[in-house]
Amino acid sequence: MQATKEVKNNSKAFSSLLPIFAFILPYKFMVSCALFALLLTAAVNLSLGQGVKFVIDHGFIAGSQQQLKSAVLTLIVLISLLAVGTFSRFYLMSWIGERVSADIRKAVFNRIVTLHPSYFEENRSGELMSRLTTDTALLQSIIGSSFSMALRSFLMLVGGLIMLLITNLKLTLLVILCVPLILLPMMIFGRKVRKLAASSQDAIADIGTYAGEIIQNIKVVQSFTHEVTEQNAFSKEVETAFKVAKQRIKQRSFLIAIVIFLTFGAISGMLWVGGMDVLDGNMTGGELGAFVFYAIMVAMSVATVAEVYGE
Repeated sequence: MQATKEVKNNSKAFSSLLPIFAFILPYKFMVSCALFALLLTAAVNLSLGQGVKFVIDHGFIAGSQQQLKSAVLTLIVLISLLAVGTFSRFYLMSWIGERVSADIRKAVFNRIVTLHPSYFEENRSGELMSRLTTDTALLQSIIGSSFSMALRSFLMLVGGLIMLLITNLKLTLLVILCVPLILLPMMIFGRKVRKLAASSQDAIADIGTYAGEIIQNIKVVQSFTHEVTEQNAFSKEVETAFKVAKQRIKQRSFLIAIVIFLTFGAISGMLWVGGMDVLDGNMTGGELGAFVFYAIMVAMSVATVAEVYGE
């Protein structure tokens, strides 16, 4: 029953984002450029692992200065492409986020001024202001940053798993066995963080509403000399919001700490198994280096996707 309710809530949360695509459609060219830059950075990131392998096997182990120079130059070219692609992706996605946020803010305001006066009697002005400013800023963050991170991390996750399979099948199976151990605390703590984040957002909206009402009626407050009373009441609202935020930060800190411990613990285990294979001559040092590189990439991608899902 609880699981079904959770699925319904998640579906509702995602469906509430669908109208945003109507605001994104007018900027198809910018979106296409951003997606191209995103694909470019993902491809270059995946190529870096092979660059690490090439440097170790053909540079360090082969003992050739010429091959080492060629390998390092190849890495520099890949890193330069990565820097250009990352700049383009970040700029374009941030531009889209800011542009769509501005369009939504104008659309919301244009809608508000046409509503019947009774609507403003039933809804507080401070809450409406919060929806107009704070909530649209959150949408800008999702569109301009989080969505880009999620899509990039998903591509890196899929690509990283494919490269792991190509590099070493036995170690890849070890990675796949470790993934559920990392995902379980993410799901448990992630659900708590989502609930606390929603409570924190509501508490902030209440602060804005309360302050707005006091400022709007400041003459009445001062005429009854209620300044100290209102100061104390506002302080309580702020402290309530702080307590909720503190709980959210605590849960998120636990989540980060546990994921880091499990992730790098699993990587240490893979280093031991892979190191034994290198000593036995079953794989090269370059293959082990590339595998660790892809394993860290996959772990970071899983963490990012989980974080954005929570957001």
